[in-house]
Amino acid sequence: MKFDIRGSITKDKNLSQITWLRVGGPADLFFMPEDTKDLIGFLKVLPNDIDVFPIGVGSNLLVRDGGIRGAVIRLGSGFKNISFKNNRIIAGASALDSHVASKAADNGLDLTFLRTIPGSIGGAISMNAGCYGSYVADHFISAKVLSRSGELFDLSSKDLEFSYRQCNIPEEYIILEAVFEAKSGDPSDLHYKMKNQIKKRDASQPSKERTAGSTFRNPSGFSSTGEKDDIHDLKAWKLIDDAGMRGATYGGAKISEKHSNFLINTGTASADDLENLGELVRKNVFQKSKVKLEWELIRVGESNL
Repeated sequence: MKFDIRGSITKDKNLSQITWLRVGGPADLFFMPEDTKDLIGFLKVLPNDIDVFPIGVGSNLLVRDGGIRGAVIRLGSGFKNISFKNNRIIAGASALDSHVASKAADNGLDLTFLRTIPGSIGGAISMNAGCYGSYVADHFISAKVLSRSGELFDLSSKDLEFSYRQCNIPEEYIILEAVFEAKSGDPSDLHYKMKNQIKKRDASQPSKERTAGSTFRNPSGFSSTGEKDDIHDLKAWKLIDDAGMRGATYGGAKISEKHSNFLINTGTASADDLENLGELVRKNVFQKSKVKLEWELIRVGESNL
């Protein structure tokens, strides 16, 4: 493969180095483009039979121990731009959700729900990330994306068909940048609100452990609102608790005792340990409540088994 590359490309990249769970085998190719032009050039010369897998910061990703066959693309500093126009926020796909929320607050715009969501903007769009009753879909205007063939497109909210924890975007499309709209607010009030959200998160979630955020989608079809009248009966953590799985272990994997919808790598877990523990949780929850939990954590790659 010959092309005039400006970014970095690595063969057999160990993905456990970049996923929050610190597990996962190698990617055949790992490419970090310098900018959009560099990425287009890479895709144009990449053989069509090589699959492409875009990755963010690895915050909600479980890469299996056998790794990923194909080219993993991770957008770097060239895609972290954050700018403003009236009540709109333009953010690069690799900009961290927390940074976008903070910068928006500095400019008197309320995207505070993003402050405690791990990951970057590209992943937040793909997953229609949300908490406290707000979702990406509520603020999304459009996104600039790149197809597998290297063609640029603009996609609207209608194109993406947002629903709970997902949107209708082809797996090999790469989100480059997005535009959001937000209501105005006093910067000091918005920062105070986010400070309280962080305290609340740290008090209820294992934020200092090796986790990847929520493991399963809520069967209720919505995130916790944080309000006193929030209903918990069909929240994943409640179903896991009812099945007696809080604190359960499998190899080096553990269900958090602090929040039972979080898988933890205690330090020695393999991807297989984590996935097997998750499947055991799903089995026990179904036996207890007849509810089939769906994975929110994205599992990719091949197993060594």
